[in-house]
Amino acid sequence: MDTKEIEQLLQPALNLTEVYVTAEGTHYKIVAVGECFDGMSKIKQQQAIYAPLMDRITSGELHALSIKTFTPEQWQREKIFNMP
Repeated sequence: MDTKEIEQLLQPALNLTEVYVTAEGTHYKIVAVGECFDGMSKIKQQQAIYAPLMDRITSGELHALSIKTFTPEQWQREKIFNMP
């Protein structure tokens, strides 16, 4: 599955501010930023990402996902402190 396809599924489904998807072979890394994650537990945030992708996961098209979720405020801090 193409990384842009994943971004196009997630962005409107969750009204994300930013979404980045990278792939290394069959392993996909997702970084999602949105107000929708505010107040959610980490498990609920992961479930929110999985929901729009479930058809692709159950078909086997996607199977290895690494997910990081942030509110816009958390993302600003992440970029300052943890990104080169």
